[in-house]
Amino acid sequence: MNLLVKIIAKTGIALALLLMMNACHTGSNKTYDETPTRGNIKITVDESYQPIIDAEIATFTSLYPYAKITPSYKPEVDVINDFMNDSVQVIVANKKLTDLQVKYLRDTQIVVRTTAFADDAIALIINKANRDTLLEYKNIQDIFLGKIKQWSQLDPKSRLGKIGVVFDNTKSSNVRYFKERFNITDSLPDNFYAMQTNEQVINYIARNKSAMGIISVNWISNQHDSIVRNFIERVNVVAVSQPYDNNSFYRPYQGSIYDKSYPFIREVYLISRETFVGLGSGFISWVAGDQGQRIILKSGLVPATMPIRLIQVKH
Repeated sequence: MNLLVKIIAKTGIALALLLMMNACHTGSNKTYDETPTRGNIKITVDESYQPIIDAEIATFTSLYPYAKITPSYKPEVDVINDFMNDSVQVIVANKKLTDLQVKYLRDTQIVVRTTAFADDAIALIINKANRDTLLEYKNIQDIFLGKIKQWSQLDPKSRLGKIGVVFDNTKSSNVRYFKERFNITDSLPDNFYAMQTNEQVINYIARNKSAMGIISVNWISNQHDSIVRNFIERVNVVAVSQPYDNNSFYRPYQGSIYDKSYPFIREVYLISRETFVGLGSGFISWVAGDQGQRIILKSGLVPATMPIRLIQVKH
């Protein structure tokens, strides 16, 4: 009887050890199953960059069929919150984390890795019926400060009325950029209105003669995309002067983003908090590499890690 008890006890201990080992192995499966080119992850992306990130993901996952990347497109504030709350391991934004945010994550043993992969610009768009397509930098500043609210203040001959400025979202990076640029700490003037997305801004401008829209140029930069061409055909893109030179005006085209002659430009980042070299790290390396940067170039943005050559076309 005692021998039987001992056998059962030893068997129970061995089974318990086996279950513990199996549980430990199962818990680490994600690390072993996910590689830089295989796995299933979610990322959160500033809605401004939906066109380019859709293109990057489509190409990457066609090359690596065992990789699945599901993007969620949100305004900037929500993108950063997702990252800080550990909802996603990778985000796309045109704003680096603050020193306090980096320190908070470092104190929890999380190392933040930030990779610049493109230069972007903010475009100002107006209705096709509006011929005021050249605006001085100071004019734009005065519109944001509420000093200019009528088109007649810019052009006495204009028959258009109040300038209705529309942007994508109250939590967006586009409006945050201009508030920082022009040192605006209070609310925007009462002729500023929020939509929900960049696409909604384009559609609104196409229908309203007196409106001006603020969008990421990524939504109108890719001339090879039929949807983008449709957007461009429905609105005019404003050319803006440099802050201290009112004789030359620049539109947010690739060349003027590259040489910084267009005044409203910014870098775009892939930011990671992965604790191992997983699919997020693989995707970031690929986007910052040759193939990913060629997609940036084709889209009309400026690659951050790939040299480009400007060609002057004489008419």
